[in-house]
This record gives sequence, structure tokens and C-alpha cells, in this order.
Amino acid sequence: MRFLCDMGVASSVAEWLRSEGHDAVHLREQDLQTLPNGQIFAKARDESRVAITFDLDFGEIVAASGTVVPSVIVFRLRNARAQHVIERLRKVLGDSAAALQSGAVITVEESRHRIRHLPIAGDD
Repeated sequence: MRFLCDMGVASSVAEWLRSEGHDAVHLREQDLQTLPNGQIFAKARDESRVAITFDLDFGEIVAASGTVVPSVIVFRLRNARAQHVIERLRKVLGDSAAALQSGAVITVEESRHRIRHLPIAGDD
């Protein structure tokens, strides 16, 4: 799979993803540290990458877009150390790869993760 790691995610997470055979980039590697969230979302969409972030705004951005891409993994962890993030990400990818490929927002917490398939319907 293809991933785009946001600035709140350690660069070593992108390195780990690459070691697992994924195509992963980190915004820092491309000197895009100050890219606004909307442009990060567009970059992930245009490059067919799953956005990985700690920024809760991404769930709202993808929901408002009404699209099925890009998928987003949003971490809501108390322990944001890279090794813990990798452990949780390993579990998510093992359980939810199909959902990410078809379009989903996955919220990752300390002991569970929740999947919302895209597009996210409004409350009309």
C-alpha cells in the first residue's frame, strides 16, 4: 500500500512501513513540513496514499469531501512514541487492509481501532 505520514508521525514510522514493503513517504522527507491540512489531504488523494496522522481534522476533511479516497488513519494515543505507534499500526494493517484499500477512516486508540467506511453519509 501507499502511505503519507503527517508531521505528527515520527519519520521512523515511514521507515518501518518501507521495511514492510509499502510505499511510504513522510512530509519532512519532501520538505513539506508547513503544508496545510487541506493540501496534505489533496496530496494523499492525488498520489493514492493513505494519510497517517494524529490530527483529528483529517476525519472531518475526508467526511466533508464525500469521496472514498484517500483513506485516513487517525491516531488518538496517549503514548505517541514511535514504537507504540508502529505496534498499533501493525495491528490495524493486519485487521483492516481491505477497508483502507476500499476507502475508510480508521481511528486508532490504545486498545482498539474503529473503522468508518467512505463515503461518510451526512445526517440529512
